[in-house]
Amino acid sequence: MSWGEALVLGAVQGVTEFLPVSSSAHVSLAGRLFGGRDPGAAFTAVTQLGTEAAVLWWFRDDVTRLARGSTRAPKSSTEARSAWSIIAGTVPICVAGAGLRRLITGPFRDLRVTATMLAGFGLVMRAADRKSAQDKTIEDITIRDGVLFGCAQALSLVPGVSRSGATIAGGLFLGYERSEAARYSFLLAVPAVLISGAQQAFDVARDPNPPEWGHLAAATGVAFGTGYGVIAWFMRHLAEADLRGFVRYRFALAALLAGLLLAGTLRPEDQV
Repeated sequence: MSWGEALVLGAVQGVTEFLPVSSSAHVSLAGRLFGGRDPGAAFTAVTQLGTEAAVLWWFRDDVTRLARGSTRAPKSSTEARSAWSIIAGTVPICVAGAGLRRLITGPFRDLRVTATMLAGFGLVMRAADRKSAQDKTIEDITIRDGVLFGCAQALSLVPGVSRSGATIAGGLFLGYERSEAARYSFLLAVPAVLISGAQQAFDVARDPNPPEWGHLAAATGVAFGTGYGVIAWFMRHLAEADLRGFVRYRFALAALLAGLLLAGTLRPEDQV
């Protein structure tokens, strides 16, 4: 991986991580267009540490409150209930990630799967956007809702689904406001991404042929900067608009992927 490729892939990760368009699909496609191969699940997981650092900084007040709340009984306050709902909501993706690890790093990264999920989950997002009552905020969160948010987040292990798309859609089906569902989505992702990224970094370090750490660090840094800017824009956007534009984009990207696959420009099974 060249310096230019690392920086571009880091920017792609940062721009798409928080939008409901699937960052893993974009990084996978961009890597194939650069060098003919998917950068891999490890690259995605490690660079996500940069985007999660952006979440920690942007939502630092929320994170501080949640850290305080985690030391109290779940029903003692809104902060405690929110903190424990995130802890409970992290369990589904940890269980699914451990149980499906070989599929996540292999067959799930097939571009035919990605194209299908981009289009299919676009329909799910549109349905959620139309049917949601949107009368709940994070202050209404319960442990049950946290687990359901977490189950939705676990779907993002399949490239093309999108972590934010899955959890925002899940939140909308549960009746939460768009911006509140997005806010909770970003906070819920922090523990899971930190655990996954740390594990993948450890695995990469043990690999007999590890990647260039300088390139990986640069990509992660770029992901932080671009991710921070996207969070600021996306939160303002959701306060005023729905998800229709992102749904249309997902359909267009799915069509592009399908066209490239049918033309033989891309091969579905290319892996690092």
